[in-house]
Amino acid sequence: MRLRNIPGSREVIAKSPFVVHEDVMRDQKGHWREVFGNDAPLYIEVGMGKGRFITELARQNPGRNYVGIEKYSSVLLRALDKREKDPELTNLKFLRMEAEDLTEVFGPGEVAGIYLNFSDPWPKDRHAKRRLPSREFLARYDQILVPDGVVEFKTDNRGLFDFALLEAQEAGWHLDACTFDLHHDAELSRGNIMTEYEERFSSQGNPICKLIISR
Repeated sequence: MRLRNIPGSREVIAKSPFVVHEDVMRDQKGHWREVFGNDAPLYIEVGMGKGRFITELARQNPGRNYVGIEKYSSVLLRALDKREKDPELTNLKFLRMEAEDLTEVFGPGEVAGIYLNFSDPWPKDRHAKRRLPSREFLARYDQILVPDGVVEFKTDNRGLFDFALLEAQEAGWHLDACTFDLHHDAELSRGNIMTEYEERFSSQGNPICKLIISR
């Protein structure tokens, strides 16, 4: 069974208090401080998968708010399983949505940082604009990030990483940090939280690439 096709996942998500649902999602644009009830900075992960990374981030950083974004219901369901095991984790919410709609859900300068982890490489050239580190998505991130906000991207796909580096340069973003072997980089590996994919790929000997960019 493909993970994204688990029966009943949408019904479970619709009842979850940890998900900001579609009927009110766009009403939160510019008002995410009210959603969390505080003025803490907001960080989002686009394409969070099963939620291991952002859930652990929220545990380690109670002074920040986090929103995990995933478009597949059955994948989001796995993130909810983790969230429900930690009911005191009040600084984490989830959205089931397409990444293309980010600017409809988050207001200008509302997001302090964006995480992209092991994103779909969309290998065909005609699909390049769908890649999350593409210049099309960088333009969306530019609209919602605070002035000093950053985008952090990790992948084991060297082709996608090279594409991300070129796109950032072409779009006029500044490369703050870069490594082609994260787990052997003393500086960038400090405090690194592994995703499920990262753990799997690195155990197979695949080097993990990471970049941090800002405007």
